[in-house]
Amino acid sequence: MRSIWNGAISFGLVSIPIKLVNATESHSISFRQIHLSDGGRIRYRKVCELDGEEVSTAEIGKGYEEADGSLIPITDEDLAQLPIATAKTIEIVSFVPADEIDPLQMDAAYYLAANGPTAAKPYTLLREALKRSRRVAVAKYALRGRERLGMLRVVDDVIAMHGLLWPDEIRVPEGVAPEGKVSVREAELDLADALMATLGEVEMDSLTDEYREAVEAMISAKSEGAFEPPAEAEVEPAGGKVIDLMAALEKSVRAAKASRGEAGAAGAAEDAEAEVTPIRRSGGGRKTAAAAAPKTVGGKKSTASTAAAKKAASGTKKTAARKSAATKSTSKTAAAKKATAGGTSAKKSTAAGASAKKAAPRKRTSA
Repeated sequence: MRSIWNGAISFGLVSIPIKLVNATESHSISFRQIHLSDGGRIRYRKVCELDGEEVSTAEIGKGYEEADGSLIPITDEDLAQLPIATAKTIEIVSFVPADEIDPLQMDAAYYLAANGPTAAKPYTLLREALKRSRRVAVAKYALRGRERLGMLRVVDDVIAMHGLLWPDEIRVPEGVAPEGKVSVREAELDLADALMATLGEVEMDSLTDEYREAVEAMISAKSEGAFEPPAEAEVEPAGGKVIDLMAALEKSVRAAKASRGEAGAAGAAEDAEAEVTPIRRSGGGRKTAAAAAPKTVGGKKSTASTAAAKKAASGTKKTAARKSAATKSTSKTAAAKKATAGGTSAKKSTAAGASAKKAAPRKRTSA
């Protein structure tokens, strides 16, 4: 790999000659600008604003633009004369635990290669010291006309350096977090934990850029004259949809288990929204008041469903009251009939007794 910077690591009084090599590379597909009418290439030319002449790279220098638009010429000699100790040195200033470095500060990554046989021993010493201490080194270095901050750590058997942004280059996240107080239930956290545990870990080497692969396939098909536009996929508009968070989490856990082939993952394709199932009577086939219970969407009850539930509950109470009144009326009627029958029987008994008394004296007289 081609080095982009040569210098040394300053480790106390130890100096380690090194070469700086890019640790990453971009695989993104680049496009050129073309003229739509004829397909001609569009190019940019560097032209001086004063004389309108096109200039070559050798004729272009640096300049600092002030607020009023005037330019102050800055030469490479001017920059080289500045007293910067890190111009050709990666100066280690401290060793700290890796978790003290905020990932927001991470910038470009480089490999540090030992430059020459004499650098092998001190290079290996620093590498092994970093391994044993389980710390990273914070360093300053200068590259491309400015002083930078870096973090040195061990990757396999190589010392790697991550460029870091300066602390004052990290913006404060004002107005980014959700406004107002948002509460999360323990049950929701438990489901989130279950989802994280189910998803588990992933082999980083297995992750690929599917969009780039699709673009490459399209370019290959167009170059061969066999490109056919794919059918447009329906994409739901983002935002504006109220979801049942618990149902969505439960569905996600089932889907994750199904993808991993775990048992008990049936129902992964069920609808995530919570629905109220009507409870039916065994014989009558009518919905009970429980069936009219209001549906819950996003933690809020539907107004229409609530009104229907109240109306159903009121109707049930009225029906029960009518049945109770009818039962009482039936009981009173039965009691009245019984009392009437008892009175009639008593009258018949009294009349029979009177007739018997009248008949008795007549019998004694005739004797």
